[in-house]
Amino acid sequence: MDKTQKKISVVVPTYNQAEYLGACLDSIFFQDYPDLEIVVVADPSPDATSEVLRGFARAVREDVVSHVTGCDAGGGVVRTSAFRYPQEGRSLVIVENETRLGHGASYNLGFRLCTGDYCTYVASDDICHPQMLSTLAAPLDRDEADFVYSDMFIVDDARRILREFRLPDYGFDASFCDWYLCGVSKLYRRELHERLGFYDEGYIANDHECYLRFAMNGARFLHLPKTLYSVRSHDQRARDLHDTGTYRRLYDESAALVRRAREWAATRGRP
Repeated sequence: MDKTQKKISVVVPTYNQAEYLGACLDSIFFQDYPDLEIVVVADPSPDATSEVLRGFARAVREDVVSHVTGCDAGGGVVRTSAFRYPQEGRSLVIVENETRLGHGASYNLGFRLCTGDYCTYVASDDICHPQMLSTLAAPLDRDEADFVYSDMFIVDDARRILREFRLPDYGFDASFCDWYLCGVSKLYRRELHERLGFYDEGYIANDHECYLRFAMNGARFLHLPKTLYSVRSHDQRARDLHDTGTYRRLYDESAALVRRAREWAATRGRP
């Protein structure tokens, strides 16, 4: 591994998503980026989340797969075996909370455990495309930005693509004053948290509030017009953050943050 390679930390907060969690973690483990730290923070769930996490940790350590690589002189099949999961450049930390902390507190616990130069979080029912992290990291390596985000697919439970969500190129107006349009496929410098704080646990729209705070304090944002992430639609499973009452609060919080962005832009000037 290149000793100058920046480490990326990926926080995966999870609650009651056992049926999706394994695929999400697979999509992170099999990124083409060489140095990843995966921090899973699990609230106590009524489903099989604990069993999925134990099974995943065991599989990472032990599972072996094989494939045919040729035949020997006698016409017999030659198979090559290897570990199922990458054994180098990956670290896995699993934290199972004794009581439910909620989304914001779980994010913050995970990010406080991170040691990477760059960081992000991934919802435990979503899928990262294989080149997501290497593609988002490249502009950070070139010091072109502090926060990089990309486009994404919206998919159903069968992984059918419902639509492609293309985000605007970054501008404070387009990304924060019209609506919050930085999406969930993102990577940023961990030092932004050290300098500007973590997620506000009083918000449901905590990513919106946090990234607005980054922008208002001079963080450089960059949009990459590439589709690197798949977000699962919640249309058929309105629960947790997406139940009717909670979603209304999420909308109201985001509307208030848009007003804050407009007021800031009017009085302080646009970055």
